Amino acid sequence: MDTEWIEAVRAGNPRAVARAISAVERGGPGAHAVIAALFPFTGRAQIIGVTGAPGTGKSTLVNELAKYYRRRGDRVGIVAVDPTSPFTGGAILGDRLRMQDLSGDPGVFIRSMATRGSLGGLASATFDAVQVLDAAGFDLILVETVGAGQSEVDIAKNAQTTVVVDAPGLGDEIQAIKAGILEIADVLVVNKADRDGAGATVAALEMNLNLKPKSEKSWRPPVLKTVAIRGEGTGDVVDWIGKHRAYLEAEHLLKAKERARFRSELDMVLQRELMSRLLSHLDGDEMDSLVDKMASREMDVYQVANQLLHAAERSQA
Repeated sequence: MDTEWIEAVRAGNPRAVARAISAVERGGPGAHAVIAALFPFTGRAQIIGVTGAPGTGKSTLVNELAKYYRRRGDRVGIVAVDPTSPFTGGAILGDRLRMQDLSGDPGVFIRSMATRGSLGGLASATFDAVQVLDAAGFDLILVETVGAGQSEVDIAKNAQTTVVVDAPGLGDEIQAIKAGILEIADVLVVNKADRDGAGATVAALEMNLNLKPKSEKSWRPPVLKTVAIRGEGTGDVVDWIGKHRAYLEAEHLLKAKERARFRSELDMVLQRELMSRLLSHLDGDEMDSLVDKMASREMDVYQVANQLLHAAERSQA
Protein backbone atom coordinates (compact mmCIF):
# COMPACT_ATOMS: atom_id res chain seq x y z
CA MET A 1 0.00 0.00 0.00
CA ASP A 2 1.74 3.18 -1.18
CA THR A 3 2.07 6.35 0.88
CA GLU A 4 -0.17 8.36 -1.45
CA TRP A 5 -3.01 5.85 -1.02
CA ILE A 6 -2.60 5.82 2.76
CA GLU A 7 -2.82 9.60 2.86
CA ALA A 8 -5.91 9.55 0.62
CA VAL A 9 -7.63 7.08 2.98
CA ARG A 10 -6.66 9.13 6.03
CA ALA A 11 -8.08 12.22 4.32
CA GLY A 12 -11.38 10.38 3.90
CA ASN A 13 -11.27 10.28 0.10
CA PRO A 14 -14.34 8.15 -0.73
CA ARG A 15 -12.72 6.32 -3.63
CA ALA A 16 -9.62 5.47 -1.61
CA VAL A 17 -11.71 4.35 1.38
CA ALA A 18 -13.89 2.15 -0.85
CA ARG A 19 -10.80 0.64 -2.44
CA ALA A 20 -9.26 -0.12 0.97
CA ILE A 21 -12.47 -1.80 2.19
CA SER A 22 -12.66 -3.86 -1.00
CA ALA A 23 -9.10 -5.01 -0.34
CA VAL A 24 -9.88 -6.15 3.21
CA GLU A 25 -13.03 -7.92 1.99
CA ARG A 26 -10.96 -9.93 -0.49
CA GLY A 27 -8.64 -11.04 2.31
CA GLY A 28 -5.15 -12.44 1.81
CA PRO A 29 -1.87 -10.48 1.69
CA GLY A 30 -3.57 -7.39 0.26
CA ALA A 31 -5.89 -7.15 3.27
CA HIS A 32 -2.98 -7.65 5.66
CA ALA A 33 -1.05 -4.84 3.97
CA VAL A 34 -3.99 -2.44 4.24
CA ILE A 35 -4.53 -3.10 7.95
CA ALA A 36 -0.79 -2.94 8.71
CA ALA A 37 -0.59 0.47 7.03
CA LEU A 38 -3.70 1.94 8.66
CA PHE A 39 -3.74 0.35 12.11
CA PRO A 40 -1.46 2.97 13.75
CA PHE A 41 -4.03 5.65 12.84
CA THR A 42 -7.01 3.91 14.46
CA GLY A 43 -8.51 4.18 17.94
CA ARG A 44 -10.35 7.49 17.73
CA ALA A 45 -13.79 6.55 16.38
CA GLN A 46 -16.80 5.67 18.52
CA ILE A 47 -18.16 2.29 17.39
CA ILE A 48 -21.90 1.73 17.82
CA GLY A 49 -23.55 -1.60 17.07
CA VAL A 50 -27.21 -1.72 16.05
CA THR A 51 -28.93 -5.10 16.14
CA GLY A 52 -32.30 -6.73 16.59
CA ALA A 53 -34.81 -8.97 14.86
CA PRO A 54 -35.69 -8.52 11.18
CA GLY A 55 -38.59 -6.12 10.67
CA THR A 56 -37.84 -3.86 13.60
CA GLY A 57 -36.68 -0.97 11.40
CA LYS A 58 -32.95 -1.08 12.17
CA SER A 59 -31.93 0.41 8.85
CA THR A 60 -34.39 3.27 9.15
CA LEU A 61 -33.13 3.99 12.67
CA VAL A 62 -29.50 3.90 11.52
CA ASN A 63 -30.41 6.30 8.73
CA GLU A 64 -31.98 8.74 11.20
CA LEU A 65 -29.11 8.41 13.68
CA ALA A 66 -26.63 9.23 10.92
CA LYS A 67 -28.63 12.32 9.93
CA TYR A 68 -28.80 13.45 13.57
CA TYR A 69 -25.04 13.07 14.04
CA ARG A 70 -24.43 14.92 10.79
CA ARG A 71 -26.49 17.87 12.04
CA ARG A 72 -24.06 17.98 14.97
CA GLY A 73 -21.15 18.10 12.54
CA ASP A 74 -19.88 14.56 13.09
CA ARG A 75 -18.59 12.44 10.22
CA VAL A 76 -20.37 9.08 10.11
CA GLY A 77 -19.33 5.73 8.67
CA ILE A 78 -21.95 2.99 8.26
CA VAL A 79 -21.22 -0.71 7.79
CA ALA A 80 -24.45 -2.56 6.99
CA VAL A 81 -23.97 -6.31 7.14
CA ASP A 82 -26.40 -7.81 4.62
CA PRO A 83 -27.42 -11.42 4.11
CA THR A 84 -25.46 -13.03 1.31
CA SER A 85 -27.29 -13.37 -1.99
CA PRO A 86 -27.81 -17.08 -2.72
CA PHE A 87 -27.13 -16.36 -6.41
CA THR A 88 -24.11 -14.04 -6.46
CA GLY A 89 -22.54 -14.50 -3.02
CA GLY A 90 -22.62 -10.72 -2.62
CA ALA A 91 -24.57 -8.44 -0.31
CA ILE A 92 -28.24 -8.00 -1.20
CA LEU A 93 -27.74 -4.26 -0.57
CA GLY A 94 -31.18 -3.62 0.89
CA ASP A 95 -29.72 -1.31 3.50
CA ARG A 96 -28.05 0.98 1.00
CA LEU A 97 -31.30 1.23 -0.95
CA ARG A 98 -33.04 2.38 2.22
CA MET A 99 -30.31 4.95 2.96
CA GLN A 100 -30.30 6.74 -0.38
CA ASP A 101 -31.02 10.11 1.19
CA LEU A 102 -27.56 9.99 2.80
CA SER A 103 -25.74 9.13 -0.41
CA GLY A 104 -25.02 12.72 -1.44
CA ASP A 105 -23.52 13.72 1.91
CA PRO A 106 -19.69 13.81 1.81
CA GLY A 107 -19.62 13.38 5.59
CA VAL A 108 -21.26 9.95 5.38
CA PHE A 109 -19.74 6.76 3.99
CA ILE A 110 -21.99 3.69 3.61
CA ARG A 111 -20.77 0.20 2.87
CA SER A 112 -22.88 -2.96 2.64
CA MET A 113 -21.04 -6.21 3.30
CA ALA A 114 -22.20 -9.78 2.74
CA THR A 115 -22.07 -12.22 5.65
CA ARG A 116 -20.72 -14.92 3.30
CA GLY A 117 -21.85 -17.56 5.76
CA SER A 118 -20.03 -16.17 8.80
CA LEU A 119 -21.77 -16.56 12.14
CA GLY A 120 -22.95 -13.86 14.47
CA GLY A 121 -24.55 -11.65 11.85
CA LEU A 122 -21.15 -10.09 11.14
CA ALA A 123 -19.14 -10.44 7.97
CA SER A 124 -15.69 -11.85 8.66
CA ALA A 125 -14.10 -8.63 7.35
CA THR A 126 -16.52 -6.26 9.08
CA PHE A 127 -14.12 -5.00 11.68
CA ASP A 128 -11.29 -4.64 9.22
CA ALA A 129 -13.69 -2.31 7.41
CA VAL A 130 -14.37 -0.52 10.71
CA GLN A 131 -10.62 0.01 11.14
CA VAL A 132 -10.40 1.51 7.65
CA LEU A 133 -13.22 3.96 8.50
CA ASP A 134 -11.58 4.74 11.85
CA ALA A 135 -8.27 5.54 10.14
CA ALA A 136 -10.19 7.64 7.60
CA GLY A 137 -11.22 10.00 10.38
CA PHE A 138 -14.90 9.17 10.84
CA ASP A 139 -16.07 10.23 14.29
CA LEU A 140 -18.78 7.60 14.62
CA ILE A 141 -19.09 4.19 12.97
CA LEU A 142 -22.50 2.52 12.99
CA VAL A 143 -22.41 -1.25 12.44
CA GLU A 144 -25.81 -2.72 11.60
CA THR A 145 -26.14 -6.50 11.70
CA VAL A 146 -28.52 -8.73 9.79
CA GLY A 147 -30.68 -9.64 12.78
CA ALA A 148 -30.10 -13.36 12.53
CA GLY A 149 -30.99 -14.40 16.10
CA GLN A 150 -28.95 -15.78 18.98
CA SER A 151 -25.55 -15.32 17.36
CA GLU A 152 -26.19 -11.56 17.21
CA VAL A 153 -24.48 -11.32 20.60
CA ASP A 154 -21.19 -11.20 18.68
CA ILE A 155 -21.81 -7.51 17.98
CA ALA A 156 -21.40 -6.72 21.69
CA LYS A 157 -17.79 -7.91 21.58
CA ASN A 158 -16.95 -5.48 18.82
CA ALA A 159 -18.88 -2.30 19.61
CA GLN A 160 -18.40 0.15 22.46
CA THR A 161 -22.16 0.69 22.67
CA THR A 162 -24.78 -1.81 21.50
CA VAL A 163 -28.26 -0.62 20.56
CA VAL A 164 -30.88 -3.40 20.44
CA VAL A 165 -33.99 -2.59 18.43
CA ASP A 166 -37.39 -4.20 19.05
CA ALA A 167 -40.87 -3.40 17.72
CA PRO A 168 -44.40 -4.12 18.92
CA GLY A 169 -46.36 -6.98 17.46
CA LEU A 170 -43.40 -9.22 16.66
CA GLY A 171 -43.65 -11.34 19.81
CA ASP A 172 -39.89 -11.07 20.24
CA GLU A 173 -39.64 -10.05 23.90
CA ILE A 174 -39.40 -13.63 25.17
CA GLN A 175 -37.25 -14.65 22.22
CA ALA A 176 -34.88 -11.80 22.99
CA ILE A 177 -34.52 -13.02 26.54
CA LYS A 178 -33.86 -16.58 25.37
CA ALA A 179 -31.26 -15.39 22.88
CA GLY A 180 -29.42 -13.32 25.46
CA ILE A 181 -30.16 -10.13 23.53
CA LEU A 182 -31.08 -8.25 26.70
CA GLU A 183 -27.71 -9.20 28.13
CA ILE A 184 -25.86 -7.34 25.40
CA ALA A 185 -28.05 -4.24 25.17
CA ASP A 186 -26.61 -0.94 26.34
CA VAL A 187 -29.60 0.93 24.89
CA LEU A 188 -32.97 -0.71 24.13
CA VAL A 189 -35.17 0.88 21.48
CA VAL A 190 -38.80 0.04 20.80
CA ASN A 191 -39.19 1.31 17.26
CA LYS A 192 -42.53 1.74 15.44
CA ALA A 193 -43.86 3.01 18.76
CA ASP A 194 -46.94 4.47 17.05
CA ARG A 195 -48.27 0.93 16.65
CA ASP A 196 -50.67 -0.80 19.02
CA GLY A 197 -48.87 -2.75 21.70
CA ALA A 198 -45.85 -0.44 21.99
CA GLY A 199 -46.58 0.23 25.67
CA ALA A 200 -46.83 -3.50 26.38
CA THR A 201 -43.52 -4.12 24.62
CA VAL A 202 -41.82 -1.40 26.70
CA ALA A 203 -43.37 -2.80 29.90
CA ALA A 204 -42.22 -6.35 29.09
CA LEU A 205 -38.66 -5.19 28.45
CA GLU A 206 -38.61 -3.04 31.61
CA MET A 207 -39.93 -5.93 33.68
CA ASN A 208 -37.24 -8.27 32.46
CA LEU A 209 -34.53 -5.68 33.01
CA ASN A 210 -35.73 -5.40 36.61
CA LEU A 211 -35.16 -9.13 37.04
CA LYS A 212 -31.47 -8.82 36.15
CA PRO A 213 -29.07 -8.70 39.12
CA LYS A 214 -27.39 -5.32 39.30
CA SER A 215 -24.62 -3.74 41.29
CA GLU A 216 -24.58 -0.16 42.51
CA LYS A 217 -22.44 1.05 39.61
CA SER A 218 -23.76 -1.21 36.85
CA TRP A 219 -25.30 0.30 33.73
CA ARG A 220 -29.05 -0.16 33.34
CA PRO A 221 -30.13 0.06 29.71
CA PRO A 222 -32.87 2.62 29.08
CA VAL A 223 -35.93 1.50 27.12
CA LEU A 224 -36.68 4.20 24.55
CA LYS A 225 -39.52 4.69 22.08
CA THR A 226 -38.92 5.81 18.49
CA VAL A 227 -40.83 6.17 15.27
CA ALA A 228 -37.73 6.20 13.11
CA ILE A 229 -39.54 6.60 9.81
CA ARG A 230 -40.63 10.05 11.05
CA GLY A 231 -37.42 10.78 12.95
CA GLU A 232 -39.24 10.75 16.30
CA GLY A 233 -37.20 9.81 19.37
CA THR A 234 -33.86 9.75 17.54
CA GLY A 235 -32.48 12.53 19.72
CA ASP A 236 -33.17 10.48 22.86
CA VAL A 237 -31.26 7.53 21.41
CA VAL A 238 -28.28 9.76 20.59
CA ASP A 239 -28.41 11.28 24.11
CA TRP A 240 -28.37 7.84 25.75
CA ILE A 241 -25.56 6.60 23.50
CA GLY A 242 -23.63 9.64 24.76
CA LYS A 243 -24.53 8.84 28.37
CA HIS A 244 -23.29 5.29 27.94
CA ARG A 245 -20.04 6.57 26.49
CA ALA A 246 -19.65 8.89 29.50
CA TYR A 247 -20.36 5.95 31.84
CA LEU A 248 -17.65 3.83 30.18
CA GLU A 249 -15.17 6.69 30.52
CA ALA A 250 -16.09 7.40 34.16
CA GLU A 251 -15.78 3.73 35.11
CA HIS A 252 -12.57 3.29 33.07
CA LEU A 253 -14.21 0.56 30.98
CA LEU A 254 -13.32 1.76 27.49
CA LYS A 255 -9.91 0.09 27.59
CA ALA A 256 -11.50 -3.19 28.70
CA LYS A 257 -13.97 -2.93 25.81
CA GLU A 258 -11.10 -2.34 23.42
CA ARG A 259 -9.21 -5.38 24.72
CA ALA A 260 -12.35 -7.53 24.35
CA ARG A 261 -12.76 -6.28 20.79
CA PHE A 262 -9.19 -7.14 19.86
CA ARG A 263 -9.50 -10.57 21.50
CA SER A 264 -12.65 -11.24 19.47
CA GLU A 265 -10.92 -10.10 16.27
CA LEU A 266 -7.85 -12.22 17.03
CA ASP A 267 -9.98 -15.33 17.62
CA MET A 268 -11.84 -14.72 14.36
CA VAL A 269 -8.70 -14.12 12.30
CA LEU A 270 -6.97 -17.18 13.75
CA GLN A 271 -9.94 -19.37 12.87
CA ARG A 272 -10.07 -17.94 9.35
CA GLU A 273 -6.32 -18.22 8.72
CA LEU A 274 -6.02 -21.72 10.18
CA MET A 275 -8.95 -22.92 8.10
CA SER A 276 -7.48 -21.33 4.98
CA ARG A 277 -4.10 -22.99 5.55
CA LEU A 278 -5.70 -26.33 6.30
CA LEU A 279 -7.80 -26.31 3.14
CA SER A 280 -4.87 -25.16 1.02
CA HIS A 281 -3.34 -28.65 1.43
CA LEU A 282 -6.43 -30.39 0.08
CA ASP A 283 -7.71 -30.86 -3.42
CA GLY A 284 -11.38 -31.24 -4.23
CA ASP A 285 -11.10 -34.97 -4.96
CA GLU A 286 -9.55 -35.70 -1.57
CA MET A 287 -12.26 -33.75 0.24
CA ASP A 288 -14.98 -35.50 -1.78
CA SER A 289 -13.46 -38.89 -0.93
CA LEU A 290 -13.55 -38.10 2.79
CA VAL A 291 -17.13 -36.87 2.57
CA ASP A 292 -18.05 -40.13 0.80
CA LYS A 293 -16.53 -42.10 3.69
CA MET A 294 -18.67 -40.12 6.11
CA ALA A 295 -21.78 -40.70 4.01
CA SER A 296 -21.09 -44.46 3.96
CA ARG A 297 -20.47 -44.41 7.74
CA GLU A 298 -16.85 -45.58 7.34
CA MET A 299 -15.57 -42.54 9.26
CA ASP A 300 -17.26 -40.03 11.53
CA VAL A 301 -16.75 -36.29 11.32
CA TYR A 302 -14.21 -36.20 14.17
CA GLN A 303 -12.08 -38.91 12.58
CA VAL A 304 -12.07 -37.00 9.29
CA ALA A 305 -11.23 -33.71 11.01
CA ASN A 306 -8.35 -35.30 12.93
CA GLN A 307 -7.01 -36.91 9.77
CA LEU A 308 -7.03 -33.55 8.01
CA LEU A 309 -5.34 -31.80 10.94
CA HIS A 310 -2.60 -34.45 11.15
CA ALA A 311 -2.03 -34.17 7.39
CA ALA A 312 -1.67 -30.40 7.70
CA GLU A 313 0.78 -30.76 10.60
CA ARG A 314 2.91 -33.24 8.60
CA SER A 315 3.02 -30.92 5.61
CA GLN A 316 4.34 -28.09 7.75
CA ALA A 317 6.89 -30.18 9.66
